Amino acid sequence: MTKNQGARRIVADNRKARHNYFVEEELETGIVLQGTEVKALRAGATNVTDAYAEVRGNEVYLLNMHIPVYEQGNRFNHDPLRPRKLLLHRREISRLLGATQRKGLTLIPLSLYFNDKGRAKVKLGLCKGKKLHDKRATEKDRDWAREKSRLMKENG
Repeated sequence: MTKNQGARRIVADNRKARHNYFVEEELETGIVLQGTEVKALRAGATNVTDAYAEVRGNEVYLLNMHIPVYEQGNRFNHDPLRPRKLLLHRREISRLLGATQRKGLTLIPLSLYFNDKGRAKVKLGLCKGKKLHDKRATEKDRDWAREKSRLMKENG
């Protein structure tokens, strides 16, 4: 990345998350990675679709995120599915712990990207699961909005 680029570079986006969950809150977190994981992410191949975050003690871990093995990493390569620690403040962790235990919410990674300083970040969503009728209603609203904008464009 160059200095004048200034924008973040998205590595992985979890599009299914907004379809399957109501995202009530979003927060940006850092992630602890090993050297070959960073190189594999910069190569652009990762999967966050099935990933979720879990509070263990006083720490938050991202589970089930697949970062493939880096080809030139030889014996120093990483485990593709290892739990990865997320970097949050203690107050944020206790608030997330309360929300997941009391309200039954889930922590889902929405996207994984490199910020303008070149650091890997995870956009984490505090989500509530959608039922089948909620998914249908969301799709119906989206289709109606698309149809409405098409009609407005045609009629002036």
